[in-house]
Amino acid sequence: MSGGGRLVARDWAVLGWFQRAAAAHPALNGPAQVLSDVGNVQVAVPLLLAAVVVAGVRGRRSGLLLWWLPPLAAVLAMALVPLVVGLVKSAVARPAPGKLRLGPNGYAGFFPSGHTATSSVAVGAAALLVLPAVGRAALRRALYAAALLPAAGVGAGLVWHGYHWPLDVLASWCLAASLLSAVAAAGVVARAVAAGGRESGVGGESEVDPAV
Repeated sequence: MSGGGRLVARDWAVLGWFQRAAAAHPALNGPAQVLSDVGNVQVAVPLLLAAVVVAGVRGRRSGLLLWWLPPLAAVLAMALVPLVVGLVKSAVARPAPGKLRLGPNGYAGFFPSGHTATSSVAVGAAALLVLPAVGRAALRRALYAAALLPAAGVGAGLVWHGYHWPLDVLASWCLAASLLSAVAAAGVVARAVAAGGRESGVGGESEVDPAV
């Protein structure tokens, strides 16, 4: 994949388009850099940790049996990002954007994009944790958009500045989708167990015998 083929040819074409657009619109370099920085660990991880705390406190106060499962799944998904990204980068050894060969120091940490994966998983998992507390459909749609736009913006900013190939970003979006699917599944399981507990009179306040 990294050496040639139809995908790489398309990658070169898309990268070239971004390079021409960046040269023609230098005023957008600043906003693109800001978007790129959203993928920094210092920005993305605190956001996720805040959502983990909020979801955990809310779930425990509600008396949910598996209140800890969605927050734990989100934390594990975030922890897997650097591990998976590092392993794939070492295995693929892709040169820097616009280059055909590795640099003189042999560094080839470009496929997939760690910043894209970090921001996508952090923002996406935070949205999934907060979603159960949002009742109105319009607000839920706004939350989906708020989670998707940063992920798209980070990827676009990274390619705009030549920090990554377009396929680096696309691969990280695929990785994030798979990890976020596990977080979403954890939420479904927790809610299903809670619903079953309410139907059977188990869980939450129903566990307390008023005669005690």
